[in-house]
Amino acid sequence: MTYVIHGATGAQGAPVVAALAAAGKSVTALTRNPDAVVDGARVLAAGYSSTEELTEAYRSADGVFVHLPVVSEEDRQTYARNIVAAVRAARQARVVFSTSGYPIDPAGDDAVSSLVRGLADSGVSHAVIAPELYLENLLMPYVIDTVRERGVLPYPIRADLPVSWASHLDIADAVVALFDRTDVTGVVSVGQYPAITGPDLAEAFGAHFGKNVVFEQITPEQFRTSVAPVIGEGPAADVAGAYAAMSTLPDRSIAPENSAQKLLGVTPRTTGQWLSDIGL
Repeated sequence: MTYVIHGATGAQGAPVVAALAAAGKSVTALTRNPDAVVDGARVLAAGYSSTEELTEAYRSADGVFVHLPVVSEEDRQTYARNIVAAVRAARQARVVFSTSGYPIDPAGDDAVSSLVRGLADSGVSHAVIAPELYLENLLMPYVIDTVRERGVLPYPIRADLPVSWASHLDIADAVVALFDRTDVTGVVSVGQYPAITGPDLAEAFGAHFGKNVVFEQITPEQFRTSVAPVIGEGPAADVAGAYAAMSTLPDRSIAPENSAQKLLGVTPRTTGQWLSDIGL
């Protein structure tokens, strides 16, 4: 059985490759660099911008893991259309798509919502992983350096906002399970439940580092400035807008009825477990 993984050298795809390889699965790593070396996988150069390349990569695959890169929304929409066209043409056995925390709007014309609808209409077995926020966001230099240097965890959410945080390792666990559990379809929420607040996060970081750490709410604009050098000005502005909108929400909690815990028997890591697992 062969599984095709998008972004196999990146933050989301690499843990999926590692988890599948550890399970003894045959893995094809899709990258933009044909000279890349990916442990446990065959490397295949294929880009989101080419429907033909995607179709050839997907053909005969037992499963494909897809997520959209952090680029302009215009490019993401193009990529979503190409992915759906390739899925329809290749008719592979299974697709697992991660929304990467972007909301799904049944009537929306954004890239994530369009891709979810396209997969639903494709006739191909699929599941959609829906995380809320990634713990890896807390590894941004501005955040983790401030934790280490000042004992402060800065993040652009309200201190009282409960969030079902998930890690890329949790997503990989869910992907592997969903490739095996083809009876599970539709949206699967992945994240800690019950949801935790910013001070809860800070407490977990403090326990891990053996020091007092406090949570500090920063503005979306402060966060935009800090992440722009890492992800680019355009994507950083989009991220800041998302956090501004989040400030009006009562929570960012998963729904337990469609959670990985209930549907797959997969329990996401606590913040402390995650910090230990990544060897921070």
